[in-house]
Amino acid sequence: MFLGYLLAILVGISLGLIGSGGSILTLPILVYIMDVDPLAATAYSLFIVGIAALAGGIRNAMHKTVHFPTVLAFGLPSIAAVYSTRKWLLPLIPDTLLSIGNFTLTKAIALMLMFAIVMIMASLSMIRSGRRNIEPAVNASGIRARFIMLLRGIQVGILTGLLGAGGGFLVIPVLVLQAGMNMSSAIGTSLFIVAVNSLFGFTQEWISGFPMNWTLIAVFSTSALIGVIIGSSLSAKVSSTKLKSAFGWFVLVIGCYILLKELLLR
Repeated sequence: MFLGYLLAILVGISLGLIGSGGSILTLPILVYIMDVDPLAATAYSLFIVGIAALAGGIRNAMHKTVHFPTVLAFGLPSIAAVYSTRKWLLPLIPDTLLSIGNFTLTKAIALMLMFAIVMIMASLSMIRSGRRNIEPAVNASGIRARFIMLLRGIQVGILTGLLGAGGGFLVIPVLVLQAGMNMSSAIGTSLFIVAVNSLFGFTQEWISGFPMNWTLIAVFSTSALIGVIIGSSLSAKVSSTKLKSAFGWFVLVIGCYILLKELLLR
């Protein structure tokens, strides 16, 4: 448990420095280090990542690097997707999906496998963006850009609803390439979008009566908030581009480990 809380600081540092990666670390820490059931971990992750992202977002808002109209435009379809996914899609998934010999694919295993795939995709995106600076779009207006943001908002909402992942690694490239933001504004805006999605999803679970381990959630969230403060303080001194590439390789290793553990090492 102590190791898990210590690693929670890394979750906050990631969010404070590069505006993403928090949920990618939170779920594996909860499941593999702190022995939390995967379904419960997705719910806990929503609160932990939401609170940490909100703290980082407020800090960025104080430096005027948050574009709130974009938070609203991106957040509304995401919230609708989070609600639909947690209320209807997730309950539709049966507890046992299939059995092959001695291997049984359960709902919990399937969610972890999906998360591993998302981690690997995110890591490759971070590695690529870490090798070069993402330049803002020259012409970021028009129906096409809004349509892409709408689709990405729905995509991030489904991801958040299923896996408790905030989706910052999906949001930031869209804000830069489609909305024409510079990287600092994209990170600040992304943090608010992640916070809104995650906290809305958690509130939905809480109202539905899902059992919560509030002690674990509170201590983990506090540790993550400490990390956000550290990460935000370091953001002006550390190259987020180079850091994102290194973090991407780290996430790639964890994603591959989850695949191996769930498929071969159970």
